[in-house]
Amino acid sequence: MRQKAKVPQDNDMREEYDFSKAVRGKYYQRYLQGTNVVVLEPDVAAAFPTAEAVNDALRSLLRIAKRTTSLTPRSSKRASRRAA
Repeated sequence: MRQKAKVPQDNDMREEYDFSKAVRGKYYQRYLQGTNVVVLEPDVAAAFPTAEAVNDALRSLLRIAKRTTSLTPRSSKRASRRAA
């Protein structure tokens, strides 16, 4: 059985932590605008190992979807004429 790492019991910061140059809320406004992080399931990540591969696949899907939606109104008009 593995042992858990020891955690300091006191609530004081360790000496090696230096926040003297830190800026509070530096990325707060950017965070409020939203994030673009997406977590892929393992099987999808295996098929698309890089961000470029994911983006290429999604762009292809968008192109197909745009072509399909542009055909839908004509297809549905023909179907309604046949039913009448």
